[in-house]
Amino acid sequence: MIDAPDQVWCADITYVPMPLGFVYLVAIMDWFSRYIVAWEVATSLEGSFCCAALDRALLRGKPTIFNTDQGSQFTAQAFTSRLETADVRISMDGRGRVFDNIFSERFWRSVKYEHLYLHDHQTVPAVVTGVCDYMNFYNTKRLHQSLAYRTPAAVYAAG
Repeated sequence: MIDAPDQVWCADITYVPMPLGFVYLVAIMDWFSRYIVAWEVATSLEGSFCCAALDRALLRGKPTIFNTDQGSQFTAQAFTSRLETADVRISMDGRGRVFDNIFSERFWRSVKYEHLYLHDHQTVPAVVTGVCDYMNFYNTKRLHQSLAYRTPAAVYAAG
């Protein structure tokens, strides 16, 4: 049972459509509070942006378990070794089982329908600025029914 922050974190990547292709967004979320601990935008799917988000997240705290899908960014030695060094247990979803990481999938729906699909970001810096604004809103102002109408930041901090 997950009953406090920093027991389980998850990470996932989504594609952000741009006029000439995509940029990629990774987010690391605390399962208990739905708090976005760290995020990063990149122009390629190379794993370094996931490592950068993980490094930033581990400066804030340390989960007992870290869950991801089996994407190459998350199975790479560069990523898993950071978790092993921090003494974090690694959990990976079964292949093709998107519901194993349902909190991330639900978060991506919120990001897309509440921000990305409403704004026509034409440049990577515009995406970064927009996502930064949304992450701040999501963590500190967006009330969640599943959190008794509190924000992720309030639940995470109260932990």
